[in-house]
Amino acid sequence: MPASLVPDPEAVDHGAHSRRPPAAPAGGAVYGLGMIGALVWFWRQADGVGGHVTAVLKAVVWPAFLVYAAFRALRR
Repeated sequence: MPASLVPDPEAVDHGAHSRRPPAAPAGGAVYGLGMIGALVWFWRQADGVGGHVTAVLKAVVWPAFLVYAAFRALRR
């Protein structure tokens, strides 16, 4: 490999990223578990192929339903 393509380790600026500890991806895990639970919930209520496709789509966007219902309840 030509020497011009290999980055110089001394020239790499890590900036503030090297001073912070890595963040834990807990939000993604919580969302993933919620999505699985929502998929099971909507899947069991579905009837037919179209209902199961809708169940998968609802499971992906379930937080939007939750926020919409919360804002609607606050408006009253």
